[in-house]
Amino acid sequence: MSHIAQSSFLLLMLILSPLFGLYAQDEFNYDESKVPAYSLPDPFVAQNGQLIRTPQQWEHLRRPELVKLFEKHVYGKLPKDFDQMSFSLVNEDTQAMDGNAHLKEVDIKVERNGNALTMRLLLFVPKKPEKPAPVFLLITHRDPENIDPTRQTKIDFWPAEEIVARGYAAAAFHVMDVSDDNKETFTEDILDTLYPEQLQMEDGMRGLGAWAWGAMRAMDYFERDGDIDAAKAAVVGHSRGGKASLWTGAQDTRWAITISNESGCGGAALSRRKFGETVKRINTNFPYWFTDNFNSFNDNEDALPIDQHLLIASIAPRGVYVASASEDQWADPKGEFLSLKLGSRVHEEIYHIPSSLPDRLPKVGSPIHLSQIGHHIREGKHNLTLYDWERFMDFADQLYQRKP
Repeated sequence: MSHIAQSSFLLLMLILSPLFGLYAQDEFNYDESKVPAYSLPDPFVAQNGQLIRTPQQWEHLRRPELVKLFEKHVYGKLPKDFDQMSFSLVNEDTQAMDGNAHLKEVDIKVERNGNALTMRLLLFVPKKPEKPAPVFLLITHRDPENIDPTRQTKIDFWPAEEIVARGYAAAAFHVMDVSDDNKETFTEDILDTLYPEQLQMEDGMRGLGAWAWGAMRAMDYFERDGDIDAAKAAVVGHSRGGKASLWTGAQDTRWAITISNESGCGGAALSRRKFGETVKRINTNFPYWFTDNFNSFNDNEDALPIDQHLLIASIAPRGVYVASASEDQWADPKGEFLSLKLGSRVHEEIYHIPSSLPDRLPKVGSPIHLSQIGHHIREGKHNLTLYDWERFMDFADQLYQRKP
């Protein structure tokens, strides 16, 4: 190689070397032996150092401060004030699903400071065997055809017929009614219309918080519909929807069961494991999901004053279900399980609800259903399937002491 060629090559390497370093930093770990050593915040030690030993201490001290920490550092504040809310039945079919269900399409209108936002709730209520019926609500970000109210399109992502056949009401809403799953347009609904001040706050609500807000408005409706047993309501989310469902359950104690399906980073998985998707990557790819403060923990997970096991803990003593898929390493199935195991200690040690999970990740296809804690890992990829729904309903049957 000539001196000129050597000089050009060295110059090129000097130019590219920072990029090589950047790419090296952005490689993602799928090797369990490379998970860094980490320590986790203790659910039983309050910020003031007080030991938490009773339900009263948990409910009046530790749980509220955990919710506030997640508001400040991860999901943003969830506004609960509005001036008026109304419900309109815009379409119904009392003979839906070949006469087995009553379809209700309900517009929920929320007004604040002279502005209004309307979200559509889809609801199939079984005609038998019991009334009022327990209900599963799906927070969905997928194509709206996944929740087709005409049932001309039927997809396992929301198997409404199977849910109704088990005696449960099947409900769903699409996140685009409250906040688009799009970094360019996510503010156009609830944030621009009802709560614009949140956008100016570093700990203000963003996309995932808006979706949780929508689920809470669905619960407001359930409490007013005599066909629905609102005390037996489960909120379900897959992937990003699973992150929102966990935040819903943490914020709103009216939900009997909170279900996270393959929610991964920012959902059920422990952030400090840095396995699969990381805080930096999720904040880079989806800057509109979390509050601005979450960016300060990019490549800095150990500085978090909380981790996701404490989000699961904050739902205690109510039911929590975490589901994973064997091929979905991006979502870190082991990290999701560990988070559930550690978070559910509150069920066991504070409320004396049996919730001891095994030390190792359970085998694929071997669900564990304890009295208030559920888990399974199934074969396959990142998706919400009929197998998942069947396990969720099995768990609810057990928790509600219903006969399938």
